[in-house]
Amino acid sequence: MSETHAEYADAWSEQEPPHVPAGPAPSSPSAVTPADAADAARLVSFGLQPKLLPARDAEYTELLRRYREDPPFARLADAVATGLGLVVLEVSPRAGMAVTAGEDSVFAVRMGDYARRASPDSADRFLHGLAHLAVAAMAFPRPEDLADDGYIGRLTVNGVDAFVRQACLRLEQRADELGENTDPASDAPGLEAGWRIYARRSATGATKDARRLAGSTTGIVGKAAAFLTDSGFLQRTGDEGGGSYRTTARYQLQVRDMAGSAAMAELLELGVVPVSDGSATLVPPPEGDDLELAADAGLPFHA
Repeated sequence: MSETHAEYADAWSEQEPPHVPAGPAPSSPSAVTPADAADAARLVSFGLQPKLLPARDAEYTELLRRYREDPPFARLADAVATGLGLVVLEVSPRAGMAVTAGEDSVFAVRMGDYARRASPDSADRFLHGLAHLAVAAMAFPRPEDLADDGYIGRLTVNGVDAFVRQACLRLEQRADELGENTDPASDAPGLEAGWRIYARRSATGATKDARRLAGSTTGIVGKAAAFLTDSGFLQRTGDEGGGSYRTTARYQLQVRDMAGSAAMAELLELGVVPVSDGSATLVPPPEGDDLELAADAGLPFHA
């Protein structure tokens, strides 16, 4: 071989390494495996079991630890949740994997469906939504309550009912002051249009032993509290006051996520402030613009 050809051969060998037959690529430490995907989906499935506490399940606790310490795994779990139409509110030992359903998620619960299962009466649709708003407002009446991870709200069914009735009284007074104390159209939006429906509904019903009827206002509030308990948002603590409850970390996250809604803001703007024993009191409201209540409004529902 000539000297020139030898130089070309050397240059070629430096630029192109010898051909190696194709084979399996070496595994990367960050590569996602089917087992990782299964674990991420498992964690999301735990988050969809709202009554399951991490402290009571070793596998749940381990997956939460992995989520916090393994960023690629955390991103994978978030992606699984997103694909299911879920929003991750928090991942922590206190709340577990707290998720809420997006509006288009198959897991979304809608106020209309909830109310129709409870009663065929269209007027009850508003009352059920108002009951859920009232429970949320009474459980966390101040912004600092929502901001404090250690805060536990307490309420009773009768206390929530009294809270809403005082709100109705305040709305009636406001309507009188404005000279607008006339019945609005049945499809008019806002609390102004609905307070008369609640105020005229019996608190307990007409049974001889004063048992709570499903269509009474305490019956509607009781159904809301039972639904929230089944959903892991409240824990029942006793029978006093028509049923007493305490909030969970998951409910605090849910209300925190929804606290900016116009409906809840309007209810709080009335100035009806609950106190710690589960009853309610009325104080002068702050000045502010009136806000509309969406027809299907309610926590933790989508319209």
